[in-house]
Amino acid sequence: MRRAFLIVVALVAAVGGVATAHAATGCSVAYKVTSQWAGGFGAEVTVTNLGDPVTGWTLTWTLASGQGITQAWNAGVTVSGTTVTATNASYNGSVGTGGSAAFGFNGTWSGSNPVPAAFTFNGTACTGGTAPTPTPTPCTGPSTPPATAPVKVWMAGDSTMMNASACPIGWGSQFAPYFTTSVTVQNSAVGGRSIQTWLYEGNVTSTKNAAGECTLSSTAYSSRWTAMLNGFQSGDYLIVQFGINDGDSACPRHVGSARFKELLGVMASAAKARGVKPILVTPVAAITCSGSTAVGNRGFVTETKDAATANGVPVIDLHARSVALYNSLKLCPDNGDYTTGAVGAFFCNDHTHFEAAGANQIAGLIATALREQNIGLAAYLRS
Repeated sequence: MRRAFLIVVALVAAVGGVATAHAATGCSVAYKVTSQWAGGFGAEVTVTNLGDPVTGWTLTWTLASGQGITQAWNAGVTVSGTTVTATNASYNGSVGTGGSAAFGFNGTWSGSNPVPAAFTFNGTACTGGTAPTPTPTPCTGPSTPPATAPVKVWMAGDSTMMNASACPIGWGSQFAPYFTTSVTVQNSAVGGRSIQTWLYEGNVTSTKNAAGECTLSSTAYSSRWTAMLNGFQSGDYLIVQFGINDGDSACPRHVGSARFKELLGVMASAAKARGVKPILVTPVAAITCSGSTAVGNRGFVTETKDAATANGVPVIDLHARSVALYNSLKLCPDNGDYTTGAVGAFFCNDHTHFEAAGANQIAGLIATALREQNIGLAAYLRS
């Protein structure tokens, strides 16, 4: 039986290194064990900067006897003896006053799995109070960047994206924490849906036409798509991910290649007409191993990219990014047991759906892609 529990370690550290010469000092660390099993565990660490802004950070702590670290994400983590050193990734090194950076890891344990006794932040032990900041020399120009206007992110997809509190947990349910409070996430992903059944719920028949496509008894949209169309506001974003259930050979879920691209175009065009910015996402990969290598396993990847090009909207190749993540975490080879170990911590009791920790990492891939591809929504991501 897995156990999830939260341990918050309140610590204060001096901010050195990349901070300014007379920077205020202080930090806090939250250490959360997200899952634990015999001999292994998953954890998330959040460091909050209580001092002046920094442009890079290093967090260190000491492992207890029997503890180890096997994989990490959103930070570079190395172990020398019992000393753990975590350094920022390229996209989360800048942390403003009151800002936070988070990363996660999978580890091993034997005997006991205690909380780290102490941390250091940028080389200074986490002790003492926050020192005052000298008055800066006045300068011209704005002191802070302009605020971003509130927006809503609308999401349409299947079970790998949907909201849930227990397996299967879609990555969309873990997406909102990556953003500032200026963003509201409206996740309307539904399990088991192809793009056509999501758009035309109840109106897709079991009969195929001459083109091999499932026919519609009515072209009336589903209530979920109608609600989106009525709720869209100029400046909002729409994220669409389908392609997993669409490959079903039988109706009503079956969707062919041309129809799939057509319906993505319908959604993108309707959003753009209302001033909403669509982002298409290729289907997230399941875990399929070829020996020690995770490999791609989804269809409709090319079709999603083609639809994005045809409609002039950005596309995030989550399929490729998820396969790369599985390889970086060394989830292959696996023995098909999705109840234990690192694979069990990431996936439900199958090869497709996610535990909360896995869903969080997939959501992180989308956040990373927003930054790397300079998609406008990235302006709302937390530092």
